[in-house]
Amino acid sequence: MKDIIEFIAKALVDHPDDVKVTEEEERGRVVVRLEVAEDDYGKVIGKGGRIAQAMRAMLKVSAVRHEEYASLEIGD
Repeated sequence: MKDIIEFIAKALVDHPDDVKVTEEEERGRVVVRLEVAEDDYGKVIGKGGRIAQAMRAMLKVSAVRHEEYASLEIGD
């Protein structure tokens, strides 16, 4: 599931080498954490959070296909 988030984030940012995506299991759900370069956070969040919301929707679709629950956290 983290692959889709990594792919989208690398396409959006100016520094794709600084994209770091980790996946952890917490209380029965998968938590995907996205970290990017400091000046790229605005690009992955988007105006009004629209891009972040779309990335979360894509993650949820992927989670349903794997019969899991998932959430996306952006930043520290």
